[in-house]
Amino acid sequence: MRHTLPLTPQFYVTAPQPCPYLEGRMERKLFTSLSGDGATALNDSLSKQGFRRSQNVLYRPSCADCAACLSARIDVAAFAPSKSQRRTLNRNRALQRQATSPWATEEQYDLFRDYLDERHADGGMADMDVFEFAAMIEETPIRSRVIEYVHPERGLTAVALTDVLDDGLSMVYSFYDPDRAHDSLGTYMILDHIEIAREAGLPYVYLGYWVPGSPKMGYKANFKGVELYVGGTWAPMRDPSEYDSERHPLKTDPIAEQVANISLPDLRTTRR
Repeated sequence: MRHTLPLTPQFYVTAPQPCPYLEGRMERKLFTSLSGDGATALNDSLSKQGFRRSQNVLYRPSCADCAACLSARIDVAAFAPSKSQRRTLNRNRALQRQATSPWATEEQYDLFRDYLDERHADGGMADMDVFEFAAMIEETPIRSRVIEYVHPERGLTAVALTDVLDDGLSMVYSFYDPDRAHDSLGTYMILDHIEIAREAGLPYVYLGYWVPGSPKMGYKANFKGVELYVGGTWAPMRDPSEYDSERHPLKTDPIAEQVANISLPDLRTTRR
């Protein structure tokens, strides 16, 4: 007898844990499994509704009294580089882009460890070993790419794990040589992804979450054409100072209402 997964995705909520972005707060995530024949359609649909992928899971912040985390994407057609961003492109003009299938390498892991040890030594990934790193890169049920940036003399300099959606590119995770922080490699990878999306005719580059009040996420507000997912719709970012990160017991809807308001694709058309 053949057993299949239910056509309707099942949603769950994580236990509260310390927020990595705003000190003194607790985060909670709404999540569902990403697997089966309908994985691509589900990822495309939920990415447009503020969800992010981590291996075989799609998640979205669902904190009890805080709604500061806002999904961000860049409208490629509305983007134009600033003077500072043009300088970043010029500083990194020697880098060579190499797109590969999602396979992890020792060279990538060594760069990843240098990046974490220098910039995120107390973060949630600080203890990630080579096998967990390989799982992060390789366990993807959808169309993903590893985009490496190689310097002709210094070798591997930066890496981005990127999903290809039906309407854009989603930058799942990126890291770079911490000794070259002055070259703004994080910004450079976003700028290059905008160019990749433009070349492919894709309208958006998804950046993950922007969090007002969090210095870690401030750089995402520096790109012209940024849109935020607020109240169930995408809208151009206003002045960053206008967004509220204060707590309130009525900040978020009950979990049942959140799930009821999620639009799902017709997964029957992607199953046999």
